[in-house]
Amino acid sequence: MNRGLFSVLNERQKFANFLRFFSKSLLLDQGMQVHGALVKMGFGFDLMLSNDLIVMYGKCGRPGVACDVFDRMLERNVVSWTALMCGHIQNGNPLESLLLFSKMALSGVKPNDFTFSTNLKACGLLNGLYIGRQVHDTCVKTGFDTVNVVGNSIIDMYSKCGRINEAASMFEVMPARNLISWNAMIAGYTVAGFCKKALVLFRKMQEGEEFLDEFTFTSMLKACSDLGAIKEGNQIHAFLITGGFLYSVNTAIAGALIDLYVKCGELFMARRVFSHIEEKHVISWTALILGYAQEGNLEESMDLFRQLRESSIQVDGFILSSMMGVFADFALVQQGKQMHAFAIKVPSGVDISVRNSILDMYLKCGMINEAERLFSEMPARNVISWTVMITGYGKHGLGKEAIRLFDKMQLDSTEPDGVTYLAVLLGCSHSGLVEKGQEYFSRLCSDHRIKARVEHYACMVDLLGRAGRLKEAKKLVDSMPLKANVGIWQTLLSACRVHGDVELGKEVGGILLRLDSENPVNYVMMSNIYADAGYWKECERIRELVRSKKLKKEAGCSWVEIAKEIHFFYGGDDMHPLTEKIHEILKEMERRMKEELGYVYRVKYALHDVEEESKMENLRVHSEKLAIGLALVCGGLEEERKVIRVFKNLRVCGDCHEFIKGLSKILKIVFVVRDANRFHRFEDGLCSCGDYW
Repeated sequence: MNRGLFSVLNERQKFANFLRFFSKSLLLDQGMQVHGALVKMGFGFDLMLSNDLIVMYGKCGRPGVACDVFDRMLERNVVSWTALMCGHIQNGNPLESLLLFSKMALSGVKPNDFTFSTNLKACGLLNGLYIGRQVHDTCVKTGFDTVNVVGNSIIDMYSKCGRINEAASMFEVMPARNLISWNAMIAGYTVAGFCKKALVLFRKMQEGEEFLDEFTFTSMLKACSDLGAIKEGNQIHAFLITGGFLYSVNTAIAGALIDLYVKCGELFMARRVFSHIEEKHVISWTALILGYAQEGNLEESMDLFRQLRESSIQVDGFILSSMMGVFADFALVQQGKQMHAFAIKVPSGVDISVRNSILDMYLKCGMINEAERLFSEMPARNVISWTVMITGYGKHGLGKEAIRLFDKMQLDSTEPDGVTYLAVLLGCSHSGLVEKGQEYFSRLCSDHRIKARVEHYACMVDLLGRAGRLKEAKKLVDSMPLKANVGIWQTLLSACRVHGDVELGKEVGGILLRLDSENPVNYVMMSNIYADAGYWKECERIRELVRSKKLKKEAGCSWVEIAKEIHFFYGGDDMHPLTEKIHEILKEMERRMKEELGYVYRVKYALHDVEEESKMENLRVHSEKLAIGLALVCGGLEEERKVIRVFKNLRVCGDCHEFIKGLSKILKIVFVVRDANRFHRFEDGLCSCGDYW
């Protein structure tokens, strides 16, 4: 070999080494300089260097330039095609990879194992089961399915497409498995919700003395979290320590451990793991902050969030949205407003997901004017934005506004999804708009893009039931193409109670008790139907069943925010330091309402087999009345047209509903009550629900 040729080849290899280094280090500017230099040196059409350029531009986020290089090539090999496919996937365009794969087949270039692996990944990302099966078939015909990298990609593709059994079949027939094979199958089982199978596979993996890595542990810890399997989670934690895995420097494992302990209610251990992490990741912060919030320890949660803000870590959109979700669930108006103010100041606050969460928070806190203003000012809206607002209107009894927004959404070129249809049907149901509800339901059933679910049918049953069209509602349940669930029968039974249809109630109740015999709510609903009709023997028989089964109904809980502090009350609660004053003011309100409005307790909401005076006492200590009593004690009487907001975990009872209506009339105060179903706005003796909720 002469010296000149050697020098040229040496220069060519230098360019290749530079491009590969810049590609790995994501150094785009330097890579572009090398590109210019190699063109000047006459290597512009060199096959190897062109392939390296395609890889470099793909990894550095410039797929368009990679395509230009590819298009100018005089010859291409399998590496050229596969490199460009990888670039498309790395830049979020798996469909382009599959289109290129089909063009490659026409070009006569044969795919290799990495070509198949890349496009199986593309199918998984697109949830493209049909094409994925075709690629799998081609792998079988060419023998590539026995190659590890391809077999692993087939497992991953089927898992991502929701075909976990087909993934498992591939795993079983693999002639040889490596660590990635085991990890792909375990992750597949975990994501699909088959966490027990993931644990079984993990044990087999250990028995085979397979090497375990961070992906194995993070998948297994997630499986334990989802199962609430604290014992197995503790064993994995112990294995990490004894095996020398430094989770303190591995953010993925540390985050999974914290998530496990949080979900299992072991906040002490979660905090302990968190304290050992050397470089705390925003995911770990988020898991711990939300863990304290979900346990009701909002003070600790907010203190941790303050520490996060003071650290060098950038608060991301996920934690902002999550915190907004906590404030929405607990209806913490002041904290929600503070978080909104903070979100405006940080880059992630402009994320549409964050804006949607803020919108949801205002609606769930009963602040519809603020929500409307925020919605109108949003620079961009997606289907979730519209759906949140439509849902909010529905729960506030503003069905016509929900319909107007639903129609406007489509004029704005945003197509509704199944959840949007559910929101507008709920809006129609809460406002008694039967014809409109039927129109939208019919439109949903004829929309081939969306499949009507049981929840949509339940909305229609509720809509017809509220209108007293019980036979139509029952006929709809009997004719629906899906299996009726417990919720839909409960909806119909509730309508039977409202309209006093004992016979249909007995039939529906019988079905419900056969389907869900351990749920105390079903027995309470049946007992109430019999009690309303005066069938006391039947009522007592149901109550006896509840006692014999030792079933306990969820306790009613109400809360009210006063001076940025949340006060919780349960039925009959006497733990609050102001209990005596609360009872005094409630008795005073009863006296005034009796004198001014002729109000008397609606004792049908109390047990029939106790004395009248005891009935009145029982009704007085309902949790929502206690919460209102505290608000009145703490200055609620001082200002007319004041708004008092109370929140409850269950439906408001009939007596409390009448009581609050009367209270709003004599005090000239607006009461906004959010119960498990909807909002009630009490003003001047009327409620926004029209007395049917």
